[in-house]
Amino acid sequence: MGTDCPSSLFLSGYGKMFTVTEGEDFVYEYITGTVKYISPEYIVVENNGIGYRIFTPNPYIFQTGEKKQKIYTYFHVREDAQILYGFQTLEEKNFFLKLIGVSGIGPKSALAILAAGKPSEIATAVEQENEKFLMTFPGVGKKTARQIILDLKGKLDEFIELPVEKETVQEEPETDDKAFQEAMLALEALGYSNREIRRVAKQLKEKDLSTDEYIKLALKKLSQF
Repeated sequence: MGTDCPSSLFLSGYGKMFTVTEGEDFVYEYITGTVKYISPEYIVVENNGIGYRIFTPNPYIFQTGEKKQKIYTYFHVREDAQILYGFQTLEEKNFFLKLIGVSGIGPKSALAILAAGKPSEIATAVEQENEKFLMTFPGVGKKTARQIILDLKGKLDEFIELPVEKETVQEEPETDDKAFQEAMLALEALGYSNREIRRVAKQLKEKDLSTDEYIKLALKKLSQF
């Protein structure tokens, strides 16, 4: 299979045909639309009357409804398939791209790894050469764990979180508020990185809201980043 061999993407039911080159990322940086269906492996996002099947690490972090959501995408083309992968954050997508650059790891394996761990945790394990931790992920044996370390060590600084969270909280008495803290924990459970949470926390810390109000406002601001 050569990379100069074109393939075609056909959107069934809409009569649209696009020609792409095998292995390339096509033209989608992200898709903004409404989530119409959620399955254990993928979501269906509708945009301008077209339903896009998007495979994602954790489909259930998305919600169906009329609210528009932004999904960062990667379009993978093979001779026998064209598959759209999607991520809730740009950080998650960028880490996915790092993983599929590792010898022996394809998109499905990278997706399974991201479904089971946060980019910051995986990046820290790589820098510490923690093969045992990496081997806890689906499909990762000792050989693959070693290959991940060999290919990615020293290249994941942007994903590693600095251990300054507790000091920051102590310097900002507003963050001692129980509702605020519960909201920040909820954002973490939804898959947002500490970097994203810190960014939105600075805008919310002086407000006096309930936990639900904090969460709703935080999600609104995160969607604008």
